[in-house]
Amino acid sequence: MAVLVKGQKVDLTKANPALAKISAGLGWDTGSSAQTMDLDAVALLVDAAGQVAGKEYVVFYNNLASPDAAVQLSTDNRTGEGAGDNEQILIDLKKMPPDIKKVVLAIHIHDSDAKKQNFSQAVNACIQIDDAATGQQLHRFELGKDALGGTGIIAGEVYLHNGEWKFSAVGQIFEGGLRELCAAHNFQADPSFFIKAPAPAKTEAPKQAATSSINLAKVELKKTGDKINLNKTNSPLGEILVNLNWNQKTAKGFLASVLNASSSVDLDLGCLFELKDGHKGAVQALGNAFGDLTYEPYIALDHDDRTGAVKGGENLRINGNKITKFKRILVYAFIYEGAANWAEVDGIVTLKQQSGPDIEVRLDEHRKGKRMCAIALLENVNDETMSVKKVVEYFNGHKEMDRAFKWGMRWSAGSK
Repeated sequence: MAVLVKGQKVDLTKANPALAKISAGLGWDTGSSAQTMDLDAVALLVDAAGQVAGKEYVVFYNNLASPDAAVQLSTDNRTGEGAGDNEQILIDLKKMPPDIKKVVLAIHIHDSDAKKQNFSQAVNACIQIDDAATGQQLHRFELGKDALGGTGIIAGEVYLHNGEWKFSAVGQIFEGGLRELCAAHNFQADPSFFIKAPAPAKTEAPKQAATSSINLAKVELKKTGDKINLNKTNSPLGEILVNLNWNQKTAKGFLASVLNASSSVDLDLGCLFELKDGHKGAVQALGNAFGDLTYEPYIALDHDDRTGAVKGGENLRINGNKITKFKRILVYAFIYEGAANWAEVDGIVTLKQQSGPDIEVRLDEHRKGKRMCAIALLENVNDETMSVKKVVEYFNGHKEMDRAFKWGMRWSAGSK
């Protein structure tokens, strides 16, 4: 990562033509100020004449995304608390309207006049440019010393020059707030446009009984068709872990000898995948198709648990940083060996994401005699996140499941 100085200009896309999305992380600390400082990140989309293209091209706390989501702002951080970036601006260079030639990135103190605040009361202000697809840190510009005394600062600009996108470390202070910043870029709006809604009042959480076991870090999709999106942030999704855990229930004594219930059941986790380039396939232990996390299909199965005794179960790892490559993923389990009795394996699939709650799907609504269970369908949502829908539908095998979900693959017998 390159540390920049004020006035320095660096190339973004000339040396890296594959760079499509960048994340501009703006961070600060409020130091020892007795009064909370509310600093806001803003992005102005400016045309060749140096003018903001319209009110929808001012991305700030009242408008979190520009048209076509070319520029998006994370939620409003009103205190500066927390590690890492306080607010992030995600810029999709491929979606940028052709008449937009520059994105101005700034921070300003909300209601600075009334609170008599300026940047001398904030410390460690900075802007960091990352590759949003990989998380690679590209450039960092420390703003603190340049911002002393002002109520706002233009941190930097992402601009188009000779067909290539570049970044300029600006570090220019301004006074008067967001309205004046917009006016400096030839945009006037009614004062009501800049009014920020008050922060929601804090309420005391109701007390739980001592026996309460509410888990706020887990969401269960209880009914077939229930659907939820993975948490959408301005950072890459990171690794998505799909875990299958199961414990086969065995009869004991005389009943076991009659029913032969002591025979083991081998429950396998797998998935069908479809990429946007048309590539389709399966990741599963059967046929030793364990996949790859770094290269296509960007999905890998860690191991094959043949008894249900492994504490961690089986895991599919999905490279969420490659979200733009995926179209859909169908997670399934199938009984490779043993009686096709799903009530006896007590299966549960848990999807773990880096920035949100675990999502749990139980293999219920059992269908005895059918070896294949389609559990959950993951689908790409605007190249930003994935939806997760509970399916839990049972089939005789891969071919029947393939037809039901219109995957269109050819199947032949395999072994492991």
